[in-house]
Amino acid sequence: MSYRPYQMITRRKSRQIRVGKVLVGGDAPITVQTMTNTPTEDAAATIAQIRKSEVAGVDIVRVSCPTPESTAALAEIVREVNVPIVADIHFHYRRAIEAAKAGAACLRINPGNIGSAERVKEVVKAARDYGCSIRIGVNAGSLEKHLLEKYGEPNPEALVESALWHADHLLQNDFTEFKISVKASDVFLAAAAYQQLAEVCDHPLHIGITEAGGKRTGTVKSAVGLGSLLWAGIGDTMRVSLSAEPEEEVHVGWEILKSLGIRHRGVKIISCPSCARQGFDVIRTVATLEDRLAHIETPVTLSIIGCVVNGPGEALMTDIGLTGGGAGRHMIYAAGKTDHTIDEAAMVDHVVSLVEKKVGEIQATEAAEKAARDALTVDA
Repeated sequence: MSYRPYQMITRRKSRQIRVGKVLVGGDAPITVQTMTNTPTEDAAATIAQIRKSEVAGVDIVRVSCPTPESTAALAEIVREVNVPIVADIHFHYRRAIEAAKAGAACLRINPGNIGSAERVKEVVKAARDYGCSIRIGVNAGSLEKHLLEKYGEPNPEALVESALWHADHLLQNDFTEFKISVKASDVFLAAAAYQQLAEVCDHPLHIGITEAGGKRTGTVKSAVGLGSLLWAGIGDTMRVSLSAEPEEEVHVGWEILKSLGIRHRGVKIISCPSCARQGFDVIRTVATLEDRLAHIETPVTLSIIGCVVNGPGEALMTDIGLTGGGAGRHMIYAAGKTDHTIDEAAMVDHVVSLVEKKVGEIQATEAAEKAARDALTVDA
């Protein structure tokens, strides 16, 4: 496929920081985040929720730490999971220091809201001492009083001014390991704020449409808002905020990145909405395949089309294709070409086996290429 519109996306240049083992900004991949909703004090429940998000492909997880008990539990949580943990702190600077000591990779905090300059200095010292980065998290629903008095309401200018005001607290302490978010539940407000902020600084940006809503409405709002920002090259890390389980946020985040060709993970299914021409139940087949193939991480493309009107054309652009035929037998495509037919009763199991076989071939090729590179390195 020669037409790749995502190659026209010019990503904004930003500084690069580290969130534990994950790089954010610069030329690092755009990362997918989520946040737990279990009581952090319940370490076992929080760990279990993070592990579900890990299976879904999360890169970074945020955990709320409002109490001494929650920061005490954080040490066990950090130890038992495989992704960097961001400690979400509001107002109380001691929670930030405790979280840094407990192993948080990043502190989500607004420096201007935690008190005196001395307290900011103590938090920065803890971040330095324990290798933490910081996320400045500005939200339209919790803007500072002096900015609401100045602007009269949350607007892009107020969000950007708040972000830069908080950033200045860190810069005064010669601390640059931070990223910024300027979130709002209104798509236009959030997008405009990020666009303005992107023009006046090189800080890495965490993008999100906050309080976007339930699974359906929140997914649509996030796709519109985050998609437009990513298309404009804005965003170094992202969270889809849904009133849904954290792993669902991860799935949607990945789908947004995959739809723009920015990152690839797992099976990308191209499927028709189905109509009276369909040779099999497309909707149920796709739902079943999404569930059966959810364990796969290697990028593979799969087309599931109900009839021959668009099926052969879509199969040209996917690794494996299934197109509805007649008399209960359907066409299987490999590398864009008709390969064989399959009986409807066996087609789901058959497609799963073909995808898994394709994944094995890809992994074997990648392993051989890596071995060849390693051999050249040794010889050199």
